[in-house]
Amino acid sequence: MGLTPNAVTLIGFALNIGVVVIFVSGVEEGHRGDLSYVGWAGALTLFAGLFDMLDGQVARLGNMGSRFGALFDSVLDRYSEMVLFFGICYYLIGHHYFLSSIFAFIALIGSMMVSYTRARAEGLGIESKGGLMQRPERIVIISVSAIACGITSHYIGGDYKLFVPGIPFHIFETISIFTIPLFVMAIMTNVTAIGRLMDAKKALSAALVLLALPLMTFAGNGSDRGKHVGDPVFPVPGNIPHMLFYIQRTPNINTIIYDLNIQKDGTLDKDEPVSVYWMRYADGGEKKDLNYIQRKFAYGIKVKSLGNDKYLLHSVAYAKKEMYLMKSSAGDYHVYAKIGNTMAILNRIFLQIEGGTFWFPNVVYIELKGIDPATGKEIKEQIKP
Repeated sequence: MGLTPNAVTLIGFALNIGVVVIFVSGVEEGHRGDLSYVGWAGALTLFAGLFDMLDGQVARLGNMGSRFGALFDSVLDRYSEMVLFFGICYYLIGHHYFLSSIFAFIALIGSMMVSYTRARAEGLGIESKGGLMQRPERIVIISVSAIACGITSHYIGGDYKLFVPGIPFHIFETISIFTIPLFVMAIMTNVTAIGRLMDAKKALSAALVLLALPLMTFAGNGSDRGKHVGDPVFPVPGNIPHMLFYIQRTPNINTIIYDLNIQKDGTLDKDEPVSVYWMRYADGGEKKDLNYIQRKFAYGIKVKSLGNDKYLLHSVAYAKKEMYLMKSSAGDYHVYAKIGNTMAILNRIFLQIEGGTFWFPNVVYIELKGIDPATGKEIKEQIKP
């Protein structure tokens, strides 16, 4: 068909506008007992949801992924969801289902917060995807319940009400097939958002502890802290043919190596192009893998393929600094990062620690060292956190 991922995203958004048109028509042209509009709106919601899920597949299969495309998809998903809930609330208020419209609005708030907590956590370098009410689940619940409501009304009528002897009001009516799931969604979306918030808090706390522990084996006693006398002499890692860069930090000489992940057949592992491990020079130069928590919250790398043998890299502990794994003009892979105002080949990251507490080490500066590819000269930049 020749559709781009952004075009697929736009089609999904346009279909959600069509859902709103159906709901509005159900108020302006239909009557309270005519729930066929709800059924047709549910069917179109489900169809629009397919496009929301297909745009990512089109991007991957066609190698058309881009950072703007990911942003465009995320923004239009939010617009689509808000437009959808606007239609639902308009329909429920228009037919005097006021209590149900309140739950629909609360479900909208929860849905937005589920997405926001994930985006904000990922902006801090924390992955946050848990919970029972992610976007696919929300779309399925809304669409299936709406379709079921429309079909049921065809057989039992849209005005059907179930009364129980002794209770002065009905306990069920046909529209409940649609509104009860909205009530459940109103609760569960907010539970999911709060759960993601708490998970992110735990992850950030774990990252703080893990970053503190390797940095806090200070030489000497408390009176020596803040002096450079006890700083170790750092080795330069050698005999690592595919090393990209490494991290060192006071007070010990153990080093984290970021290595090109070459497979047995000599090709780069495109799913995991960077291998991260310890060279424990303080323990005789032993090579040791990162443990799970170190890899997830402290020294690991997040990788995103940009196509054409180029990858975007982010540290899991510091997502603000962008790095790029790509080939040089000579055909060799290097990691590039902005050092000063120059996009340089990154060689080393160093953290200078002076004093502080166990939980909050005093990081005086972070030094980036690399090579200017245009001149071949070494350049440095010190960042004060």
